[in-house]
Amino acid sequence: MTEFSKDIYTEPRFDPDTLANLGPLRGMAGVWEGTRGLDIKPKADGARKQAFVERFELQPIDPQTNGPQLFYGLRYHQHARKPGEAKTYHDQIGYFLWEPATGSIIQTVAIPRGQVAMAVGQAAADAASFELVATKGHASFGICSNPFIAHAFDTLEYRIKVTINDDGTWSYDEDVVMMIRGQQEPFHHKDRNTLHRVGEPLPNPAVRG
Repeated sequence: MTEFSKDIYTEPRFDPDTLANLGPLRGMAGVWEGTRGLDIKPKADGARKQAFVERFELQPIDPQTNGPQLFYGLRYHQHARKPGEAKTYHDQIGYFLWEPATGSIIQTVAIPRGQVAMAVGQAAADAASFELVATKGHASFGICSNPFIAHAFDTLEYRIKVTINDDGTWSYDEDVVMMIRGQQEPFHHKDRNTLHRVGEPLPNPAVRG
């Protein structure tokens, strides 16, 4: 069980410069593009592979407090499409949050098919990789789906591994485990890509101001 302070109101002193305090998230800040994405998705006749390209923007937010708790973070928007097509293939928004006091990383996920999740993991401030997990039914770090998704593609687990590469890129590898109606074994819906920087991050509003 996590030990919390009896004082749940007093906020800590903190450095307002988010970019200087992102810990393992620092290498993800900015605007990125990936041209060699691979999606392994479920279809009626089995797993199907689909290439995709994407733009991933992660911008620093002002430090966030919950009483004594302190987060530094990035607000993100991920937009993917099939090569040569304009229409959206995948759209996702949320936050990556770093809690220096505990070494916790949290990702919030929201997609416009009526599904949200919150995943968590641990890492050192100088870590070059980390893994985050959300599990259906977990009271804090869980998954919530609209009734049709829960009926047809019941999502049991979301897992993402992020690696900050030595060449200045970063990569992710996702595995979404789901029970598809009419099938006996879980399906692993996987996505991966490597992102190349195309734009620098903006300082957070408190620093810009």
